[in-house]
Amino acid sequence: MKRRSIGLLVAGAAVLVAGTTAVPAEAHGSSQRVVGYYTQWSGYDRNFLVNDLVKNGSAARLTHINYAFGFVDEQGNCYSSDPWADYQRGFTAEQSVNGTADAPDQALKGNLNQLKQLKAKYPKLRISISLGGWTGSKYFSNAALPAARAAHVKSCTDLWIKGNIPGLPAGAAKGIFDGIDLDWEWPSSEGNPGNVIRPEDKVNFTGLVHEYRKQLDKASWPFKGRYNLTAFLPADPAQVDRGFEVKKIFKDLTFGTLQGYDYHGSWDPQTNQQSSIDGPKGDPTAAEFSSQVTVDAYLARHAPRGKLVLGVPFYARGWTGVTNANNGLFQNATGPAPATYEAGYEDYRILKTKLSSFTVHRDNLAGFAWLFDGTTFWTWDDPTEMKRKAQYISNRNLGGAMIWSLDGDTANGELISALHRNLR
Repeated sequence: MKRRSIGLLVAGAAVLVAGTTAVPAEAHGSSQRVVGYYTQWSGYDRNFLVNDLVKNGSAARLTHINYAFGFVDEQGNCYSSDPWADYQRGFTAEQSVNGTADAPDQALKGNLNQLKQLKAKYPKLRISISLGGWTGSKYFSNAALPAARAAHVKSCTDLWIKGNIPGLPAGAAKGIFDGIDLDWEWPSSEGNPGNVIRPEDKVNFTGLVHEYRKQLDKASWPFKGRYNLTAFLPADPAQVDRGFEVKKIFKDLTFGTLQGYDYHGSWDPQTNQQSSIDGPKGDPTAAEFSSQVTVDAYLARHAPRGKLVLGVPFYARGWTGVTNANNGLFQNATGPAPATYEAGYEDYRILKTKLSSFTVHRDNLAGFAWLFDGTTFWTWDDPTEMKRKAQYISNRNLGGAMIWSLDGDTANGELISALHRNLR
């Protein structure tokens, strides 16, 4: 499975030093986490800014935001993959979270300053920098080598946790990030073509996670656990076994987010579901991909149930040239469906505006929905399916839901609203 676009419970607060307070890593009152990815590129073609998280109600419903992505270079050092978006772009008063325009000579601007304002508005919100992603995982294998990992972690904590941004005053971005999210796609498995892969990635990932936990705890001494450490983890049990020592890494992770989407997509010759809860009847593929399979795989490998956060998609996967049979499901297709930003991938908010051209179909047993117009097929999640997923997460006593990505929702936040109110 491919993601194409492509966290410690602490009780109470404690005094760090005079005048400052340690914020618990998971201070939100909800028993289940609502984690959302906000991407650097959301502010480009989509024009979805950090302040839109306030406008559509997402910020009030989120417990955690993962800001995606920071990259790792060949030597294992962390760097900003888009300095302009991260800390150089100036925002007008209308665009900003707090209603104040960035000054031309202001040291820290961009998304980082907007996230800083968001934290001031929502003090319980925890924000992590997500490292890697589909296009940013090329050199993770180098960074995880025993001889390199301590320097790698220091590089990343210096940049993102201590906030030492090149060209800005020391500590200019300090206090924005409450943790680090490791999004290595994937240890010992092919991800984006050209990624460095080694057989020893599996054991090295365990070592890397432990090194992050050690250095993050040192950075927050004497209040162990102040900083979150999370990881994005694959859905495919075969990839899990190739790349992850599950029981060991969860000893150091605050929680892990599970890939709950991209089970199928336009890289497959036939239409299928991308995020069903269970395997649908009649699925012609050899191996079942479903949330049930994924969750059960991690539980069987001794992951703590309360640390499993299931991913949900705010986008759809689509095919065109689809054979007009079985309402388009499990049918041959000629290629990816035309879409706004990427063929075969459409934001929910955009696809919703085209509903009049499609018929909505649901498999209530397997738990998924799709759209079909006789030639184009989209597997999608609407509020009905978000409710279903939230109930599944709650009924299985999992640790919460993760959203990829926040810019796919509507202006009134109908997906996150349905998700949030059905979690317990």
